[in-house]
Amino acid sequence: MANPISGTIARTSPDSLRVILLVLVFAVSPVMARTQETLAASQSPATVQTPQAQQVGGQDTDKPAPEKAKNNEKKDDQKDDSYNPKNDRIFLVIPNYGTVEHPTANIAPLTVKQKFKTGAEDAFDTYSVPLAGVVAAISQAKDDDAEWGQGWGAYGKRYAVTYADTVIGSFMTTGVYPSLLHEDPRYFRKGAGGFRKRSWYAVTRLFVIRTDAGNQQFNYSEFMGNATAAGISLTYHTKGERDFSSFGGDYLTQIAIDAFANQLKEFWPDIRHKFQKNK
Repeated sequence: MANPISGTIARTSPDSLRVILLVLVFAVSPVMARTQETLAASQSPATVQTPQAQQVGGQDTDKPAPEKAKNNEKKDDQKDDSYNPKNDRIFLVIPNYGTVEHPTANIAPLTVKQKFKTGAEDAFDTYSVPLAGVVAAISQAKDDDAEWGQGWGAYGKRYAVTYADTVIGSFMTTGVYPSLLHEDPRYFRKGAGGFRKRSWYAVTRLFVIRTDAGNQQFNYSEFMGNATAAGISLTYHTKGERDFSSFGGDYLTQIAIDAFANQLKEFWPDIRHKFQKNK
């Protein structure tokens, strides 16, 4: 007797399987990472509250540890540290949410929620909307995905895939892989030394990343995240664009963009300081 499940899988197109896989990755990865955080928190020793510690200055401090952690997290999200500004924009336009201008040894790691939030802020920033329009216009002029032809309808398709590339790439490199691999997706500036030394440091950050524990290791999130995003991108382009050349082009282009972005992140505070000084 034939197995109905295997028959269903056999009738499923490769594109549908890729889409299902993408949905599973986005759904499961935050849950897995949060589970690891919960297990680590449960293994830490509990704090015993004394009656004197429960009432300090007329304020009730006897709150469950998870509730305190949530309150502290909300305060951290709302806090705008002028020493490490969170809402800074390079040249007042390009979002710069993921840069730590003055890193310290004891800087707090990002939670899973904060990693995905940073990815969302980058992907859905107002800057990304017109940028996707410009890239789509260039793609239309080059007649990429030629099967779509020309006209506003074709431009709309090119705009949609361009924006999808941006969103998926941001979440993969900032949310999904950093959460699963316990890597910190932020850029930690060197901030001191000569131009060549700092520029070379910015280049090496493509290959070296800080972990949640404060150590350094190979930047798996950068290369695996962009590779995954480039592979997913092939599923919604036309058949003429689904080859290794297109995959390699998209992959190397994103790596090059990230390398240039690191240079901007490293030197933008110096440029901003000069602008403020000349005012």
